[in-house]
Amino acid sequence: MGEKTYLRCVKGGVIMELFEAIVNRKTANSAFADKKVSQEHIDLLVKLASHSPSHFNSQPWRFIAVTDEEIIGKIAKIAGDSMVQLMDDGRFWKQYRKYFRFSEKEMEKTKDGIHIDHLPAVLKPFVRTIFSEKGGKVMAKFKVPRILGNDEEKLVASSPLLFIISLTKDEYKKDELSGFYSVISMGAVIQTLWLAATALGMGMQFISTPGEIPENWKAISNMLSVPDDFEMCAIFRMGYVDPSIKRPTIDWKSSQRKGIKELAYRDKWGTEL
Repeated sequence: MGEKTYLRCVKGGVIMELFEAIVNRKTANSAFADKKVSQEHIDLLVKLASHSPSHFNSQPWRFIAVTDEEIIGKIAKIAGDSMVQLMDDGRFWKQYRKYFRFSEKEMEKTKDGIHIDHLPAVLKPFVRTIFSEKGGKVMAKFKVPRILGNDEEKLVASSPLLFIISLTKDEYKKDELSGFYSVISMGAVIQTLWLAATALGMGMQFISTPGEIPENWKAISNMLSVPDDFEMCAIFRMGYVDPSIKRPTIDWKSSQRKGIKELAYRDKWGTEL
């Protein structure tokens, strides 16, 4: 593939404008098409990610593209079990309950969070109780943690590509400015990957649950043979989007955005832009 081809974002043979890719970018909550990600597209994702900015051009990141089904399956099991553990011990609710919304009206009011709009009919009358810090007994009765854990495992296991980002510990020093700069650089890499994936007709989702349980995160890092001088920082599942695929048993959407006046000011805080 030539350099000019690398610089084009193509979707179905039509060049996707940058602004369109930014607006259409979203987290893929559903399964992907039963289709391997081509080596050409994997190479393209890495190539574009490599053009992300970094402090002093340090390029602190390294990537692992996981396509081995056995490895993906093992990571999926850890991800699903992590989800169940986080919900059972209450950490999930304490951390994220403030972002749950249960109607379009709530979403319109806050313009942030996730609207839990898709779940089994038997759960709908109890949705506010279930998705609460005090709803543990109700959740256990309806096996919500296990449902979400199973969905998490299935989604990850069926993904044709897992994309892992690690940072060199020479730069990623958590209590120093170099650590802050390297995380900024990784953010640029992630946005580049997400826009490129969107333009290629692919979806992308952050696999976060294992990262909240240190021993599970370490197990995945060891499984992937990440060297001691690098820190595994992020895992994403990726694949081609198929609109016909059903949504997970319990799902949500998050398309609302706060308005410009609420997000930005001119010259100093509080002055309308």
